[in-house]
Amino acid sequence: MASVTVRGCVLCVVSLLNFAFVFISGADLVRFLSFRAIYHNITGETKICQDSVPWSVALQDRSVLSSLLMDVVLLALFTAQHSLLAWSPVKHTLRSVLGVLARAAYCFTTALALQVLIRYWQPVTGAPCLWAVRHAPWSIWFPLLCFLLHFICWAIICSIIIIFDYPELMGIKQVYYDCLGLGEPPPHQSPGAQRLLTHLRHPVFLELCVVLWFLPALSLDRLLLAGTLTAYLALAHSLDTQDLKYLCSQLKTKILTLQQHSDTSDFSHHKEK
Repeated sequence: MASVTVRGCVLCVVSLLNFAFVFISGADLVRFLSFRAIYHNITGETKICQDSVPWSVALQDRSVLSSLLMDVVLLALFTAQHSLLAWSPVKHTLRSVLGVLARAAYCFTTALALQVLIRYWQPVTGAPCLWAVRHAPWSIWFPLLCFLLHFICWAIICSIIIIFDYPELMGIKQVYYDCLGLGEPPPHQSPGAQRLLTHLRHPVFLELCVVLWFLPALSLDRLLLAGTLTAYLALAHSLDTQDLKYLCSQLKTKILTLQQHSDTSDFSHHKEK
């Protein structure tokens, strides 16, 4: 009994530490994709472009090419990790070796790959921007609009993560059920939702695209980052008509539920009067 208790405590500590690391990595990702790209660049704290340098000269600059090469290597590392550990044979191997910690290991390695990408990313400052909003009044209002849209997109992303049962996504629920001797946790989603998730690997595609592309200034390294991640996200989708029918039925159900709640609240309000 003592050994089981010790094992359960160790599993809980590992899963909670992993959750903290993933959470911190997520916050770092928000700062990397949005805060640094909007706030620092607009205030002039970070120099992102050399508009006076012609493209013919910039693309022959060794510092530009070395930065781009480093960024390509970092993107290849992240996409390889994300794809390899999502491959079914590797997932089964991890599950057989790590047991209930398999999902936590996937989240940990993904967060670690993100940390490497963020820490070693090389901004390309020796080339012109592909676009830059610098003339008044748009130089003030457009960054504010970008900030608002980024904030809304990140809020939607967090909401979707919560809706899709984040304890299971982070590997916490698997450890919890194992410590209680309940085996594998039952799937939180319906069969239709599970099928949708297999075809829609990243249900936040639109929001991430807005975060990646909607910026006051687009540097060469940001173009590489946004283009690579957009292509990677797009290739992971394989929706069909059955998925579309499921989404439509869920939308109708949500609308009916909201209408019922509204009618109930109106009835209660009139009854109190």
